[in-house]
Amino acid sequence: MKRLIGWTFVILLLAFPCLQVSAATADDANTGNQAQLPDPPAGIDAGAYILMEMETGRVLSGRNIHQRLAMASTTKIMTALLTLEQPDLDDYFTVDPKAILVEGSSMGLLPGDQVTLRGLAVGMLLHSGNDSAGAAAVKVGGSTDHFVSMMNERAAEMGLADTHFATPSGLDADDHYSSAYDMAVLAKNALANEDFLQICSTAKTQISFGNPPYARWLTNHNRLLEEYEGCIGVKTGFTKKAGRCLVSAARRGSITLICVTLSAADDWNVHKKLFDYGFSCVQQVDLAAYLPEISLPVVGGVSSSVRALPTGDTKTVVLSGEERQITAKVYVEPFYYAPLLQEQKVGEVSFYLGEQKLGSWDLYPQHPVEAQEIEEKGFWDWVKGWFGR
Repeated sequence: MKRLIGWTFVILLLAFPCLQVSAATADDANTGNQAQLPDPPAGIDAGAYILMEMETGRVLSGRNIHQRLAMASTTKIMTALLTLEQPDLDDYFTVDPKAILVEGSSMGLLPGDQVTLRGLAVGMLLHSGNDSAGAAAVKVGGSTDHFVSMMNERAAEMGLADTHFATPSGLDADDHYSSAYDMAVLAKNALANEDFLQICSTAKTQISFGNPPYARWLTNHNRLLEEYEGCIGVKTGFTKKAGRCLVSAARRGSITLICVTLSAADDWNVHKKLFDYGFSCVQQVDLAAYLPEISLPVVGGVSSSVRALPTGDTKTVVLSGEERQITAKVYVEPFYYAPLLQEQKVGEVSFYLGEQKLGSWDLYPQHPVEAQEIEEKGFWDWVKGWFGR
């Protein structure tokens, strides 16, 4: 019954402009105008790049975003994420002596050193340690090959269709590749891990390792943490085959943008340009502001009606100007019986941007409505009332 009445209510909303929840003008609605992105910055020299809004996954700008390319040490985003998902992150263990014998960048591990998984993640994300990636792979996966299989399984779970891992460190291999889009999605997933976010956003930190462990300082190779306001990570990378690779993220208020460049000579400045561009294109809106004032009829209550409100976070990110296209569809019953509890679900609202559904939220009474007390009357009270009419 609710669904039928709900749809009827939706039709009424759409039929009467005074009740419809839309910021669109009549001209906009008739012509179907949509907010358009301005042209991206000129001079972006990269084999592939992407700028993504993190919450919605919306691509704001990009080129060759699905092209399969080498991604160098940005690989360690996946390696560090799998490492940080393990239990007992702060327990010390002795590194596998063969696992740390890897060429390239290093956090300084030696045979016999004791370290924690958290320490290895720090070594990967700050110093881009190939030795830390190798040590973590053997500790977590039992062997490098099995850990690489774990990496590819997780990539499949994330829907990274253009990604295949061959090493935990990112050293060049024929079957080791990803795309700008996949790396942005990987970064989005990794940043949802609080330990990962805390580490990759740290410019400098102290960790202990060695035989016996002692405190050392490690500095993050990501210059954007110091050079771009709001930067929160993520990972640098370089090999001769891959060129300069960079995955970064920046946050202003509640808006987070992810930028990826593969094979870009001037990656620092490219990311700064793209972040400036992206933050100028988007804005956060509270969808609750586009909800009509819904007055629910209440039968037998101390109040004859009560307002319905959505619960939870109703904020989202849209392009500047798109807020005029937001509409709401509300599903409620024609009336409710008292008592009505504040935690009692009374309906649902769905918000749309054009035909794209932005999400649905349950509706609850703004306040509880108690049942009206009915005075009990005896027979003679009824007789007196009758003849006194």
